[in-house]
Amino acid sequence: MIAETVCSAVSAAGLGIAAVTAYRRRFLAAVRIAAYSLVPIGLVMTGVVEWLADTAFSPTAWAGFGVLGLAWVLFATTRVVERRRGGTRKERRAAARAAGRPDAVAPEASAPSLAQGTRPAARPAAAPRGDDDFSDIEAILKKHGI
Repeated sequence: MIAETVCSAVSAAGLGIAAVTAYRRRFLAAVRIAAYSLVPIGLVMTGVVEWLADTAFSPTAWAGFGVLGLAWVLFATTRVVERRRGGTRKERRAAARAAGRPDAVAPEASAPSLAQGTRPAARPAAAPRGDDDFSDIEAILKKHGI
């Protein structure tokens, strides 16, 4: 009796948390939380404690199996959606941060510069110390034919 009450309370609290999470527009996480929160009530409905006595003819037990099956389908669905999106939210954020860094270079960025010239540009002669600031800029301009 107490176990059923505790499991019911845990399931109700989990569904409440799932509703708040869905309100924050994090639907994938909300569905996963809902799946977790359905497990305790599903176990109560299956009658795990009284398994041998009344499982075969209890409609509540079979409804509990249905709820457990629903929880499993929700888990599987969230995993499929997660894989199609390209990983977890943490992985997507890390990839977005890596792409936004100025030192990151796209794979296509170096291909045109390699294909423009048939031979490498000659290195400019060593400039005196006073022109050292502009020597790099001049080399870049000469490379592009400006």
